[in-house]
Amino acid sequence: MSPERFARINEMLDNRQPDLTLCLDRVHKTNNIAAVIRTADAVGIHQVHAVWPDIEMRVSGNTASGSQQWVKTIKHYHMDDAQQAFRAQGMQILATNFSEDAVDFREIDYTRPTAIILGNEHDGVSLEGIAAADQQIIIPMIGMVQSLNVSVASALIMYEAQRQRQAAGMYGSRKLDDDYCQIKLFEQGHPIYAKACKRKNIPYPAVDEQGQIAADDIWWEKMRAPDFHAAV
Repeated sequence: MSPERFARINEMLDNRQPDLTLCLDRVHKTNNIAAVIRTADAVGIHQVHAVWPDIEMRVSGNTASGSQQWVKTIKHYHMDDAQQAFRAQGMQILATNFSEDAVDFREIDYTRPTAIILGNEHDGVSLEGIAAADQQIIIPMIGMVQSLNVSVASALIMYEAQRQRQAAGMYGSRKLDDDYCQIKLFEQGHPIYAKACKRKNIPYPAVDEQGQIAADDIWWEKMRAPDFHAAV
């Protein structure tokens, strides 16, 4: 791994915000899902949740531009499962909804641990999602239309959260555990070796402070051994 690549990955890891997340409530258009993930990566969101009760979710790689490698999508079959995950992390839960109970999204304190529920392209946030929320939020609009594309709406909210968190000095201090960071450094810094480890069922080695593989002779011997699976 080059020093530049090593520094870039470490900078990303240092800016991840594990206590800020999104929950896509039955969003089904793959290009919208991918666009949300791409913006999530851009503002330092670590994971995105998706309530997907019926079919497997797919992400459009062209729209995501590889960001799905950096932002994990956690699938839930029911909103209750997602809600429990957020409550376990002490998160306030927000839901985008056009109602009298909704407040301007900019009035929210996003420096608190926060999960933001966004609805699908046709029905918006489900009744279960609204019931799970501590607060409903809205993006004020003065034109003829009353809703934005989910990827656009999510981007506005995410960048407001980023603005508040940057002002509060919440970026630049690593909050992720070392095991996860080691995995990302190895998989993204040494992708050929990472694929070989998966094929040969070899544990990942450590990555040292220069970004290089820190492995003993036994690991290297296993890595250099004939790969029978690759020949099949």
